[in-house]
Amino acid sequence: MELKGTGVALITPFTADNQVDVPALERIVEYVIAGGVEFIVALGTTSEAPTLTKEEKQLVCNTIVRVNNKRVPLVIGIGGNNTQNVIDEIKHTQLDDFVAILSVTPYYNKPSQAGMYAHFAAIAQASPLPIILYNVPGRTGVSMTAETIVSLATNFSNITAVKEASGNLVFDMQLLKQLPAGFTFLSGDDGTTLPSVYMGGKGAISVIGIAYPAEFSQMVRLGLEGKVTEANQLHYGLLPKIGLAFKEGNPIGIKAILAAKGLCEPYVRLPLVEASAELKKEVAANVQF
Repeated sequence: MELKGTGVALITPFTADNQVDVPALERIVEYVIAGGVEFIVALGTTSEAPTLTKEEKQLVCNTIVRVNNKRVPLVIGIGGNNTQNVIDEIKHTQLDDFVAILSVTPYYNKPSQAGMYAHFAAIAQASPLPIILYNVPGRTGVSMTAETIVSLATNFSNITAVKEASGNLVFDMQLLKQLPAGFTFLSGDDGTTLPSVYMGGKGAISVIGIAYPAEFSQMVRLGLEGKVTEANQLHYGLLPKIGLAFKEGNPIGIKAILAAKGLCEPYVRLPLVEASAELKKEVAANVQF
């Protein structure tokens, strides 16, 4: 199945005593589905997955699966910079409720293009589910070239999509121009999602869409329908909110926005720290759409 439209990469809400806040996560799942998102991503970057224990990851997945109750497709994030560990995690994760795996480029060890190709080739060969490549150079220190992505897309039938989060529209155009038919381009950068849709992208895996699911998903739908004036209106309404969501980093900002909307508390786990009083004040003044 092709994932198109708006997916949201859910946060992991925490309680004051630093536990996973299950009731808040339940509220957020209901909220984004009611807002019209087309799919949900569990354990993406926004979930603070590196700070979750194995048991907490399971709790987060179980909660999302239970509350979703098969209403929208679910994607799970499984990635890392140790290829064998990623393969082992795929093998040992209960994947029955998910339609695809979102897998980030290896970070910190800075592999070459050949290294990234080999990493994803090994994962594709081991995975029972389709793979969505995740290119996010601002977080990983490496970026796949258009050629590497196209080669993976061409040579592995279960590498079916890319989440491209560089925010570089020239790169996105070079990639979109070369992608094989049937391969899905999803934006991973909220501010450039709409222009990427105009250029041939199929949607996004969004952060701001968690807080504004109705507005963001409608913007993408209008963009896909070629209704430029109406889509642009929503895009320019969302832009200041996207700025606030990323001002102090993700998911710090989006948690502050969700807290202002009464959906969860703004707590994050170290090494991240909660939004500043200044940012919370700005968010409170701008939370309404």
